[in-house]
Amino acid sequence: MSTATEQDLAEATAPKRFWNRQRRLGTALVAIGVLAAALFGALAPSETARFTLSEDAEGAALSINGQLGAVLFGIVAIGAGVALLVGVAKRWQTTLLGLGIVGFVLSFLCWQVAGKFMPLVDTASGSLELALPLILGALAGVLGERSGVVNVAIEGQFLMGAFAAALVGTMATSVWFGLLSAAVGGALIAAMLAVLAIRFLVDQVVVGIVLNLFAVGVTGFLYERLMQPDAQSYNTPPQMETWRIPVLADIPVIGPVLFETNFLVWLALILVVAIHFGLSRTRWGLRTRAVGEHPTAADTVGIRVRGLRYANVLVGGLVAGAGGAYFTLVATGSFTKNMTSGAGFIALAALIFGRWTPVGALGAALFFGFAQKLATYLSAVGSPVPSQFLNMLPYLATIVAVAGLVGRVRAPAADGQPYLKS
Repeated sequence: MSTATEQDLAEATAPKRFWNRQRRLGTALVAIGVLAAALFGALAPSETARFTLSEDAEGAALSINGQLGAVLFGIVAIGAGVALLVGVAKRWQTTLLGLGIVGFVLSFLCWQVAGKFMPLVDTASGSLELALPLILGALAGVLGERSGVVNVAIEGQFLMGAFAAALVGTMATSVWFGLLSAAVGGALIAAMLAVLAIRFLVDQVVVGIVLNLFAVGVTGFLYERLMQPDAQSYNTPPQMETWRIPVLADIPVIGPVLFETNFLVWLALILVVAIHFGLSRTRWGLRTRAVGEHPTAADTVGIRVRGLRYANVLVGGLVAGAGGAYFTLVATGSFTKNMTSGAGFIALAALIFGRWTPVGALGAALFFGFAQKLATYLSAVGSPVPSQFLNMLPYLATIVAVAGLVGRVRAPAADGQPYLKS
């Protein structure tokens, strides 16, 4: 079959594939909407669910009858699914999908919060804080994989960054030296990944796993020999302060979350915007995407494929290392062995769920963070829903996304493929 014929066939079948995907989405939304309206509505007590605008039960609140809210929001999900099924809003597929998912989540919350209260500020700020290292780790993955290098070593970069932040931050008694050292620590792991994967053409997934184990071993050894015997001198880093922007911090809900927080939150959000703009609007972004999709063609027009891959992987290491600083400079205040507990692999899942884009990775990381925060809240209020079930939901969503239910999820064409200059 000629190339022209294959292209014509693909164009002819594209509307049918789009309609089949939209029909699957609509069916799924109708199903979960019916589940929410029927099951959650039946289980929810006829008591008020209060979503407070502060961090406690006092002050203004958004209130709704738990049973009524569970049914109404379930109907919202059903409506979004029906709109997709009948095809009246083809251009709004993503919006309707998001509306249906939000409706299902709110229906579930009305059931769980009925007779209780949920502090929106604490929930939102907690979700963002839990998502913070995932955002930075996923951005590191975006930089590497959009240029063709699979970064499975995010976990090792996190761990090395956390260790360096604790060690140097303690010795220099400076949170900024600790943050800078964390970035350098992540870059060291990234440099080893780049050399082994790009120069020596080692399988990128294998070398990533090996580097993770290397980081676990090195940091664990130094922790036992250096930090554990004298924690006061080597493992008591200063904590990153919370900064408050006047006026903006007084905005309900959004203000305390975005404008009364630590520097790492602002850094992560700025990097999302900067990398998104860079990939879509700059010459560097065009070259990066070209190298990740078709390195041979990029080479023929004068782009240094290997050089660009080296640069992007190293910058990604700096970003992931800064993410590792969160564990010691924000979350805990000291380093312990293997303290990242698989956060690098969660960031990798967020990268895939976000379709290898900075904004998508941000949304996926926030979803993961919200699921973890919600699991903590439900455990505190004595919910019958096991917290383990909520913790596994993000991974189920990732599997669903990769399976193609929510549209085509495709990695860059040259992702993981070493480039040999002909």
